[in-house]
Amino acid sequence: MRPARVEARGWGWRHTGRLRWALDGLDLVIEPGERVLLLGPSGAGKSTLLAALAGVVGGEEEGEQHGSLGLDGRPAAAARGRAGLVLQDPDAQAVLARVGDDVAFGCENLGVPRAEIWPRVAEALDAVGLDVPLAHPTARLSGGQRQRLAIAGVLAMRPGLLLLDEPTANLDPEGVAEVRAAVGRALERTGATLVVVEHRVSTWVDLVDRVVVLDHDGRLLADGAPDAVFAQQRAALETAGVWLPDAALPLFDGELGSAAARSEPVLTAAGLAVGRERRGEPVRAGLSFDIPAGASTVITGRNGVGKSTLALTLGGLLAPLAGRVEASPALARGLVPEPHRWRSTQLLTRIGTVFQEPEHTLVARTVRDEIGVGLRALRASRAEADARIDELLDRLHLGHLAHANPFTLSGGEKRRLSVAGVLAARPPVLVLDEPTFGQDRATWLELVRLLRELVAGGSALVSVSHDADFVRAFGDRVLRLDEAGLHIAAEVAA
Repeated sequence: MRPARVEARGWGWRHTGRLRWALDGLDLVIEPGERVLLLGPSGAGKSTLLAALAGVVGGEEEGEQHGSLGLDGRPAAAARGRAGLVLQDPDAQAVLARVGDDVAFGCENLGVPRAEIWPRVAEALDAVGLDVPLAHPTARLSGGQRQRLAIAGVLAMRPGLLLLDEPTANLDPEGVAEVRAAVGRALERTGATLVVVEHRVSTWVDLVDRVVVLDHDGRLLADGAPDAVFAQQRAALETAGVWLPDAALPLFDGELGSAAARSEPVLTAAGLAVGRERRGEPVRAGLSFDIPAGASTVITGRNGVGKSTLALTLGGLLAPLAGRVEASPALARGLVPEPHRWRSTQLLTRIGTVFQEPEHTLVARTVRDEIGVGLRALRASRAEADARIDELLDRLHLGHLAHANPFTLSGGEKRRLSVAGVLAARPPVLVLDEPTFGQDRATWLELVRLLRELVAGGSALVSVSHDADFVRAFGDRVLRLDEAGLHIAAEVAA
């Protein structure tokens, strides 16, 4: 399939109910075969642009647009099939129950002959390193594996325009390298035009020949060859929160929890086996460890080893398949020691959990109401709730979105919203699954500062993360999970 040409002329999009345009007055031409890295702060409209190019941004009931946006001289909405889109949330693209069927789904909709579909499926799965049987249930894949599945489904369709929205954000380093290499091989073979959105520039900069940067208002900030843009627009890019390849992060002074870690653990796991189904085989078994108070514990490991399942079990949201998780008397406060036996309102003030997929927790009509869900369940006074919500809106850069529909937020904004919703109830234990996903440099730093303040104030923090910078900022205690069990890679100073 020939590579596609992209042209935007004065194009903009505004979500229904919003005062601000997600993108506004965009003039942009991408020639066939170009490889573009699209950068900008969280909420700049990058995902909206990709969705519009794929023809799935929504109809008149979901928003309004002005100007023109086209592929090969046709309106983008009328050129579906020319573009293949991988979304930030891989769950949004898993449509069938089995891996092979899911990868084949797009080809079937395009009318690819049956004899050609299954070789394409095998080739795409191999390219992304997803080594599971074709009949493997998609529901049993980890978040990172589902991301590879989504990319495989797009690669199998062989589009003229490949659109990738932070495709490696939830992958371990080995998975990042596999996907990056797979995309490179696909582009060499097909010559497809590429637009990839990513906050971390270093992953893709040597694959692209052009960088396009949007500002906070969804307008064009910079456009050109990578080296020239990074050199000439460095100050503006740093202000916009772009992760420049050679930009150092500020040092965080002091160790987290070195004294508190010697106190009684807030959670203790003994002989723990974790899994999603009570009657199923455990994902991991024989795990024994403590979670200390006033300290940060980071859980790392390859995709698919059970990190998210372990986090949900520690958070009291999954029952152990064997063994136990017990809370300290100080945390249980008169309840039975097993967190999975606590009611939701009892968990709210004891253990707060941020899921890997923030959409799974969204229940309210506005961002402000979403942050206040837990506070309403706890019957907090109006004045107390408003003060806490205002504080979190400000700290997590969500104030301008207070009255927006949570489902219209970018992936990074949804992540910060899910963190804010948990922090509102001030639980002494926080379990966070990939807390820095989708963050630009500025929002990453603010989130890290906020979490460090909580730990310094005595909270216990448990994080699942592939983010090497986050591990360095919080990794006084690092537990690595693999097929053999859980290993202490680094320990809080005694």
